[in-house]
Amino acid sequence: MPRQKAVGAGAGVEEMADPIFKIVPRAEWAEITDAYEGSAHDRADGFMHLSTHLQLMETLRRHYAGQDDLLLVAADPVRLGRLLKWEHAPSRGEDFPHLYGVLLTSAVLWVKSITKDAQDGFIIPE
Repeated sequence: MPRQKAVGAGAGVEEMADPIFKIVPRAEWAEITDAYEGSAHDRADGFMHLSTHLQLMETLRRHYAGQDDLLLVAADPVRLGRLLKWEHAPSRGEDFPHLYGVLLTSAVLWVKSITKDAQDGFIIPE
């Protein structure tokens, strides 16, 4: 998948086809108007933690276990521009998208509920 080069690797955004995702509690998303500023964790880290589709299930398992009423927000990486950086996360051994700014609603492709199955496992919307 083409994507922005990692921090320090040089130029800006290349053409990207696949959306990136933010997991957001429904109550937080309901409060926004033009932009989502991120969770308290995001603000403390200085960037918004995002995931690719392949990274979502493990992110949900590690950071959202036991939580309900979550939304999956799909964003267009091209619209995020140079504020989107790909950085290595040693705890997972892979690169993650990080947004160094707010998530503008104009960059959002869709917002869908994350549901659960009978065993309390997350079901990622398509």
